[in-house]
This record gives sequence, C-alpha cells and structure tokens, in this order.
Amino acid sequence: MNRRGFLKSAGLGLAAMGVLGASAQTSSVSETKANNRSFKLGCAGYTFVRYDLDKSLEMMHRVNVRQMSLKDFHLPINASDEKIQEVLAKFKSRNITPYGVGPIYMRNEAEVTNAFQYAKKVGVKLVIAVPNYELLPLVEKKVKEYDFKVAIHIHGPDIAIFPHAADVWEHVKGLDERIGICHDIGHTVRLGINLIEDIKKYSSRIYDMHIWDVDKAEKSGHCVEGGRGIINFKELFDTLQEVGYSGVCSLEYTKDMNDVLPGVAESIGYFNGVLSLK
Repeated sequence: MNRRGFLKSAGLGLAAMGVLGASAQTSSVSETKANNRSFKLGCAGYTFVRYDLDKSLEMMHRVNVRQMSLKDFHLPINASDEKIQEVLAKFKSRNITPYGVGPIYMRNEAEVTNAFQYAKKVGVKLVIAVPNYELLPLVEKKVKEYDFKVAIHIHGPDIAIFPHAADVWEHVKGLDERIGICHDIGHTVRLGINLIEDIKKYSSRIYDMHIWDVDKAEKSGHCVEGGRGIINFKELFDTLQEVGYSGVCSLEYTKDMNDVLPGVAESIGYFNGVLSLK
C-alpha cells in the first residue's frame, strides 16, 4: 500500500500523531477492533536496548502497546527471585505483559537449560531463541519437559545460522511441533523472499513475529518508520488473519536507537491505522 495514498484515504496522519494521546472514543473503537483480531501488537525488547526498563515501559505505555518480549539486558538470566519479582511488578504497574523471553542465544547445553529455567521463573511459556543447530535435540527435550513453545528467530543475511524461515522449517519439521519460528519480516524481505508466500507456507509453525519496515529488499536494507518502506502491511495483516496467526506482532524498531519514541509512535500509529481499515 502506497503511504501517500493511504494517508489521504484513511486520515492516518491523525492516527499516527494521536497515538500518544488518543481520545477515549478512538481508543474504544481501536480496542474493539483489536479484540476481533487473532493477533496482538507488541514491542520486541531489543527496540529498547539503549534504555532502562522503566523508560522502556513508559514509552510502551505512551503508545498504548501492552505486550513485550523480555530481553536479558532488562532482566538478566541469572537474576535472583527478588529481582524477577521487582521487574514483574514494574510490568504490572504499567499494565504491560511480558509474553515471552528472548531472543536468547543458545551456544551450549548450559545456555539451553538456563533459558528454560529463566522463562519458567518469569512465568511465560514462549522462548524466542537462536540455538546452535547441534543443540536442537536438547531444545526438544526441554520443550517436552517444560511444555513451552520455542520460536527460533531468523536473522536474514546477517548471520549464517537460521537466516530464513525455510532453514528453521528444515531443521525442526521432524521435531516436536512446539518448536517453530519467530518470523522477522524485515530480514525476510532483505533476503529477497516473498514475505506473504513465506508466511502462508510456514504459518503452522510461526509462534512469534517481529515486524518493521525496510527501505529496500537487499542486505543493505535498513529499518524505517512503519509505512515509509516497501512492506505492504495491509497485505501482511490480512494474511496473518487469514492463516489464523494468534501470537504477537512485535515492533522491532532499530532506527535512531538513542531516540526511538518518535519512530515507535509513528510505526504503531501506522499499524493501528492499517488495522482500523478492516
């Protein structure tokens, strides 16, 4: 969808600017529409890598996003029980839910074990992970032991391990079906892969989504504000609804990381505007 045409037809400029302080009526309409969707909008914790947890939660509260994937820089994997409870209380005070932990890199057996123990202590049942290939049998064992889902994060052309959904699929299709994909749409597009076809093909094992717009479909492509790049988000959201995706679509915004709020607000406003057309 062309951004200029969309802004003209839907008045999305007002939606984007109003995301920091929408009226009660607008919020009510948005929440009603959100309740009819199979998925929720969230934020990937990595978006806030340059901020402490209090500031991160404040920004999420301002843009009215209530789901976050918790990263270890906000809560270390070896945190004490007291620290975990302190962090969870901060989430609760902002009415924000940590829906999963990660991405967590798993380069040895201890890191696999620690990741599952960490998720259990936090109280979530989704581990977003980047395990070494040879550790997948152990990951499967832990999935069966804990009854958690694992979403393996794809990284496009940036690292050799799990570059795209097809690679995850080939390595996990014979394993417990609770092991699946964290589909990062920007990295997929940067590889020149047809995003919509990819989601339809692997939808049965997609357990998490990282969403962000990208300026071009090549390795040098960079994150831009939602709607300013080349991804057709209406087609994306329609497809997710069609395949029954029921997880979270987490914005992973990596532009201007020392000052992310304007871009996060614009992106979330744009996504909500696109979704309001349904």
